[in-house]
Amino acid sequence: MAHVLACHECDLVHQVGDVPPGAGARCVRCGAVLYRPKRDSLNRTLALALAGVILFGIANTYPFLGFKIGAQVRETTLATGIYQLYRQDMQTIATLVLFTVVLVPAIHMAAMLYILVPLRRNRVPRHLARVFRLVLFLKPWGMMEIFMLGILVSAVKLVKMATIIPGPALYAFLGLIFVLAAMAVTLDDHLVWDQLEIGR
Repeated sequence: MAHVLACHECDLVHQVGDVPPGAGARCVRCGAVLYRPKRDSLNRTLALALAGVILFGIANTYPFLGFKIGAQVRETTLATGIYQLYRQDMQTIATLVLFTVVLVPAIHMAAMLYILVPLRRNRVPRHLARVFRLVLFLKPWGMMEIFMLGILVSAVKLVKMATIIPGPALYAFLGLIFVLAAMAVTLDDHLVWDQLEIGR
């Protein structure tokens, strides 16, 4: 199936036919890469999305961090951390963390499963274009790695006051960051749009 692509470097418009896996299409004017298909994109991205759902569930239900002061141990989850931000008159930050760390990844993975499961069965889901546009729109709003960096900085400051005990949710959260990044790498956007044209 032919794609109409504009070069990212010189804006020359090309009509690109099917490109075999491992090969790439280049601009005839400047030589920049226009498109390079990804191997087994649907299966790999679907597997990562399923792994992401499992990690997301662990990250939001199990203890995130524990603090041991003397004989007392206090454990916190991701939800309680956001709630404490809200209670300490930091409603804007709490809302931002809830949106970028919880809601955006949840919507992203749910939308990807909605798209990939039917495509894996050679069916085109309804509203594919709208859902995939939502995925592309939300992608810049996922800021889990920034949140993790903030957690690490806070942990370094608190280590003199208490013993920090990493919980299962912390490891799941860290794994989820890498899974979402891998999903972005393995997903072939052109393949999804091609399925939309086939379904028409």
